[in-house]
Amino acid sequence: MRPYGEADLLVVVLTEALGRHHGLARGGAGRRQAAIWQPGNLVAARWLGRLADQLGSLSGELVHAGAALAFDDPLRLRVLGAACAIAASALPERVPHARVFGGLLRLIAGLGANPAPLATLVRWEAELLADLGYGLDLSRCAVTGASDGLAYVSPKSGRAVAAAPAGRWRDRLLALPAFLLGTGDGDMTAWRDGLRLTGHFLARDAFGAHHRPLPAPRVSLYDHVCRLAALESGMAAAETEV
Repeated sequence: MRPYGEADLLVVVLTEALGRHHGLARGGAGRRQAAIWQPGNLVAARWLGRLADQLGSLSGELVHAGAALAFDDPLRLRVLGAACAIAASALPERVPHARVFGGLLRLIAGLGANPAPLATLVRWEAELLADLGYGLDLSRCAVTGASDGLAYVSPKSGRAVAAAPAGRWRDRLLALPAFLLGTGDGDMTAWRDGLRLTGHFLARDAFGAHHRPLPAPRVSLYDHVCRLAALESGMAAAETEV
């Protein structure tokens, strides 16, 4: 959402049946409605317009305060902001993407208790890429055809590459975290690699195809996780030296 005038908001909602949908929430920035139109909230919304292609007006009732689940945790708040920014910008207007909607709903609903929200976010981004026609092929090695030892992804084709055949080209490939292959939930380094992987294809395909940059909340999240991963790595090195 973003302000429109003194008290109104331009709101983007993601719906299961109608996809991404804009509307004008009159009085949405006022004290009585401000808590409803927060990123990550589940809302029972009603859209009204004389013509289907008009902006129309939105009214809504709060069903689940998803934003409140992340309010006291800076990392979870960044995850929520990044997910909502991606959904609000990457998906086409009024085209249903039920799988993306369901994945985002599960991410938000479990945000408070999820021990690995970053892994959930990266998996959801991979689903979104697939739904938009830019899916990654992580089933087998692009060089050997084997399904074992997958460790990298080609930044050009989006296909997995095993560690052995990667050879001297490994520095040009994107790291493939094990949690994207169904092994555990990873750690901060794996989450950093996962965000870099999906972020590359989001920036190149989902946003680059329309000459738009990756949303700022998503860029900010990646930078934040890089700092956390470096700090975690430095602490582990210090403990090893001791």
